[in-house]
Amino acid sequence: MTGKIRLAAAIGVLIVLLAGCQTDPSDGVVRTNEPSKGDVTSFGDTFDGLKTVSDVDYYASDQAVAEAKNQFRSENYGNSGALFYKATRLAPNDGVAWLGLAASCDRIRRFDLADLAYSRAFKLLGGTPEYYNNVGYSYLLRGKLQNARTNFLKAYELAPNDPTVANNLKLLSSSVQNVERQ
Repeated sequence: MTGKIRLAAAIGVLIVLLAGCQTDPSDGVVRTNEPSKGDVTSFGDTFDGLKTVSDVDYYASDQAVAEAKNQFRSENYGNSGALFYKATRLAPNDGVAWLGLAASCDRIRRFDLADLAYSRAFKLLGGTPEYYNNVGYSYLLRGKLQNARTNFLKAYELAPNDPTVANNLKLLSSSVQNVERQ
């Protein structure tokens, strides 16, 4: 008798679980927690026009990256570094966050951390003009002018009309001409 009760209980649980799922016959994918046509919200209006989670492109690091960029523009490099670091913890595959972290570390002269972040950014983004430009600027800050030139030229080859790259090449040439010894 207990075996029949267990079987009936298992079937009942299975029915309850399957009742919460919806299948779209066009793609055969089972979806849960998405409203059906005609369902209403707790406010009495329909779900038509509302985006469900599957429709929204949102990443957990978006807010941290946006705030970090604001801090970087305001020249608060320690704060921007902390926020970019937070973004890399929230979304470890966010190449923009890694590139921002590297640039922030450059500005506070933590070149050891910048190198690690640039390495990770390259794996995620590849050799983009922004990547080569930032690495070139990092070498410029370190005083490694030949390495800076190599990276700026790579960025220039990929984006010849980018004003930032052009300005950094001018900055490099003025650095070479105005070397001061102490």
